[in-house]
Amino acid sequence: MRKREREITDMNEIQSILEHCKFLHLGLSDGDQPYVVPLNFGYILENGRLTFYLHGATEGYKFDVIRRNPKVSFAMECDTIPFEGKVACQYGMSYRSIMGKGQAEIVTDTDEKQFGMSVLMKSQSGKDFTFNEKLVSIVNVIKITVDNYSAKRRPLP
Repeated sequence: MRKREREITDMNEIQSILEHCKFLHLGLSDGDQPYVVPLNFGYILENGRLTFYLHGATEGYKFDVIRRNPKVSFAMECDTIPFEGKVACQYGMSYRSIMGKGQAEIVTDTDEKQFGMSVLMKSQSGKDFTFNEKLVSIVNVIKITVDNYSAKRRPLP
């Protein structure tokens, strides 16, 4: 991180960012061609370790790419507020963000798919949902084990 004064290390603030973001941009690599897709997510943050759960149809391009290359990156942002300045280079955007890298896997275990969907819905809605085997059979669930991540903020001037 180039501007260390913007770095966030406080786990309570990192938790707050995760709670306020409603989607992440998932970066995949298909050979020499990058692919980025915005997705809703659920997360678990325990002892500084971060795990994401995502979902989608039972087939599709992102799943094909993950099968070929499970290395992923991600970025998410919240609290975005544009601001103006007296000259062009003083314009900008305040925000809080998290970005990182990890390993994706397509979950096949029914119990873990149910768990992942429950985590996703809790993160997105704040409500507890349960899923049966039939409900999770019609979706793919992606688990991302995050290897490293960083958080930062840019406050309003």
